[in-house]
Amino acid sequence: MKSIQRMTPCPVSLRHPQSVMLKLMTVGVLAAASVVPATAAAAPANSLVAQADAAPTPVLNWAPCTEEGLRQYECAVAQVPLDYAKPRGAKLGLSVLRQRATGKRIGTLFTAVGGPGGSGVDAARHGLVSKQLAGRFDVVTFDQRGIMRSRQVRCFATPQDQDRFWETLPMPPVGAAEEGQTRKGSKALADGCARHSGDLVGHLTTVDAARDLDLLRRAVGDQKLTYTGGSYASYLGEVYGALFGDRVRALQLNAMIDPVAYTQSNVHTAWERARGTAGVFAEFARLCTAAGKPACAFAGPDVAGRDASLLARLKRGPIQVGKGDAAIPVRYRDILPAQVNMLYDTREGWPALAQLLDAVERGVDGDPGVVKDILGATAYRLDFLSAFTAITCADVDHPKQPGAWPTMTKVLDLAVPDYGRFWLYPGQPCASWPTPPQRYTGPWRLRSDVPALLINNRFDPVTPLSSAVKAQRAMGNTRLVVVDGHGHAVTGACTDRIRDAYLIDLRVPPQGTTCEPDRQPFTDGV
Repeated sequence: MKSIQRMTPCPVSLRHPQSVMLKLMTVGVLAAASVVPATAAAAPANSLVAQADAAPTPVLNWAPCTEEGLRQYECAVAQVPLDYAKPRGAKLGLSVLRQRATGKRIGTLFTAVGGPGGSGVDAARHGLVSKQLAGRFDVVTFDQRGIMRSRQVRCFATPQDQDRFWETLPMPPVGAAEEGQTRKGSKALADGCARHSGDLVGHLTTVDAARDLDLLRRAVGDQKLTYTGGSYASYLGEVYGALFGDRVRALQLNAMIDPVAYTQSNVHTAWERARGTAGVFAEFARLCTAAGKPACAFAGPDVAGRDASLLARLKRGPIQVGKGDAAIPVRYRDILPAQVNMLYDTREGWPALAQLLDAVERGVDGDPGVVKDILGATAYRLDFLSAFTAITCADVDHPKQPGAWPTMTKVLDLAVPDYGRFWLYPGQPCASWPTPPQRYTGPWRLRSDVPALLINNRFDPVTPLSSAVKAQRAMGNTRLVVVDGHGHAVTGACTDRIRDAYLIDLRVPPQGTTCEPDRQPFTDGV
């Protein structure tokens, strides 16, 4: 997941997580969050599959891609049902991209990207898979429905309206005035998406995307699906496996989402993610201290405590960085999301986060150019945020009272200051979201011939290891590989070997397999 705002850590108390959940129950927060309205009753898997099977197989007319940076690939458009309850009704065009196998071909490897809201087609500009996988598979990726070239979700009349909305929305908010502003803004966002996206809004669930994926499998002629995906795309794989387990050849998922909590209580998901983020920031502080300067610009006494003090100051008001005409005001809602997002990436993000915190802590003596560059580099495409909101609200159960968010935030802050509100508030528009006609909330048991391969970092700021363990429990037929590393991306020689052997030869590692990362944070020099 990504967000327009970023988050900065404070000292976190994780000693009594059960007491925090008890407090949430006491104030009625979890009770409100776990009630699914009757109109949102989850559809049984067999009816969802039957609707997909009744849809015609798309015809893929492959031709060289014409966009800059994609001309080495082939592109096509797959026509899929807008509404699977009407499988031969109105169509939606999915943008699909293919890289042909360079050697002896096994079949097609499908891959997707995270978010939700990321573009698989855009991601292809940076390469798709390892050389070994590219030799044995045609590799196919796509823009999921509602994203970029596949009928992008629209929530604003003009790009200028979109820019203005996100620039002025205090996310996450601090204090009653900002909470009121965010409550109004969240309702306006939900209304805008419904107004400008029309009938698309009701058909953006991941169960719709999973059925699209099965139609693509049919379109390329594969009897069974071979798939790899991480972060939100791991959830797409979980849904596909739950619906179409007998059609799975290999399912390789990274950076896991707990499908039970994700679909049934996103308040719990926010709490779990906040704890994971706090744990990763604690590692950032420890390793920054160990590395010292210049490897970590924020090194010094009590890294975590200084960061907490900085966040507390920002909650009281902006901090001026620099002097004279070059000076810029830096807000809480600038720093907190940037901090969380930079924890995803240990190679570039962690050193940049240290530089950002150092510049803001120095205030008038800090370098405003550093702050501008780093905040600019961590900003998101604003249409990503529209798609993220629309797909999340379609999948996830939230309280239907927008006014519940300040209370939930206060309770989460008892356990995880700052991070709780960061992960909770992006869901506020969902309180005003129309309920999709079809949702899927389980069961999640995977009934495939070959177990799924799950891989997760031990210290992941958004998909913590605890979520991977719960996903494994829900899916059952899996192997979980734990990387003793940090960040959101799961890469390295050890995991690459295991992944390639699984996808090519269906070789499954022993349960309990672990990997060491190729590198540690703050070890690449300055």
